[in-house]
Amino acid sequence: MKLPRRQVLTGAIGVGAGAVAGAGATYAAAHAGTDERPEPDAVPFHGVHQAGVVDAAPKHSTMVSLDVLADDRDGLRELFTTLTARARFLTAGGTPPDPGIAAPPHDSGVLGPDVPPDRLTITVGVGASLFDHRYGLATRKPVRLSPMRTFPNDAPDPAWCHGDVSVQFCAPNADTVIHALRDVARHTRGLAQIRWRMDGFRSPPRPSGTPRNLMGFKDGTSNPDRTDAREMDRRIWLSAGKATGQAAGEPSWTAGGSYQVVRLIRMRLEFWDRISTSEQEKLIGRRRDTGAPLDGSGEFDTPKYAEDPVGSAIPLTSHIRRANPRTAKSDPSLLLRRPYNYDRGVDAVGDLDMGLLFVCYQRDLARQFEAVQTRLVDEPLVDYITPFGGGYFFTLPGVRDAHDTYGRTLLA
Repeated sequence: MKLPRRQVLTGAIGVGAGAVAGAGATYAAAHAGTDERPEPDAVPFHGVHQAGVVDAAPKHSTMVSLDVLADDRDGLRELFTTLTARARFLTAGGTPPDPGIAAPPHDSGVLGPDVPPDRLTITVGVGASLFDHRYGLATRKPVRLSPMRTFPNDAPDPAWCHGDVSVQFCAPNADTVIHALRDVARHTRGLAQIRWRMDGFRSPPRPSGTPRNLMGFKDGTSNPDRTDAREMDRRIWLSAGKATGQAAGEPSWTAGGSYQVVRLIRMRLEFWDRISTSEQEKLIGRRRDTGAPLDGSGEFDTPKYAEDPVGSAIPLTSHIRRANPRTAKSDPSLLLRRPYNYDRGVDAVGDLDMGLLFVCYQRDLARQFEAVQTRLVDEPLVDYITPFGGGYFFTLPGVRDAHDTYGRTLLA
């Protein structure tokens, strides 16, 4: 007898939960009697906030944008319930159920018979298009959420822009990310389909400090301290009710979430590699070898803009000076960057198709990302970069416990 789709999903969720407990026992047994103290292999899934925002970014990532196919609000609720069940299992690990001899396997087998957690995080957001007429959510849209704005020097490709839902998979190993992507795509088939996908990677610190982008410069040096909970509450997470620096009137369900910006930025590396190191450094405002500002000696030195009003040391047009002038007026625009590099091979004319999968988080798109991006309009670096895709999304509040799901408060 063929079971209804909902019953199949419910059964799979129950089996997955039991398998998670088994995975924990297996892990403990494997390390029993040894002096090894490994880093916990699973990032906690439940909490006020989603993982994959303020925790340290691992080496590999895949960002996907989904178009929702569900016919009605019940179908959308089923999508979020399914996403929750799969994310809960995949991030905790376990043994997939045995489907029997004739049925297709429950798992791709990419990671072997037992699925390791491998510090996987799955972070889910919603785009402005989800709040159209289809699901009756127009009055529940986050105040600042809109289709991604096109700035001067952007060259948007519609096939690479926007989407109803964003899902980012991050893990130390690429096969873990691929496995999770395939699992989610399989279980949500018929409810959503992938609109666009970009794979990312982060280099190890070389030789130390912040990882480098494909232009050879450290990327993310001036981030706020992601380990400072008070600072993250001030700049990244939305809170219940009106808060200082937060747009008034945010729906109550948004508490614990954050605005996510995704920008797909191609780097014209053939041209970049032909200019001198000193010219590159003037465009960025930092030394390529150490990451220090051009008026400093260490990566985390604070640029002395007040002592250099005409830009003799750090040009007024440099990327870091325009992005973050470090004034009282610009301080509210500080946001949390979580970028990855991407490599899509070569284009139709044989040029390298590489660049930046830029991701950032903030409480207010206009006061933070858009303020920064407006200051960067027509910066000299635009000769070497072309933003072509991405979107604005709202990262949903965390899944509180085993009875909660993504989007529960949104759909309540």
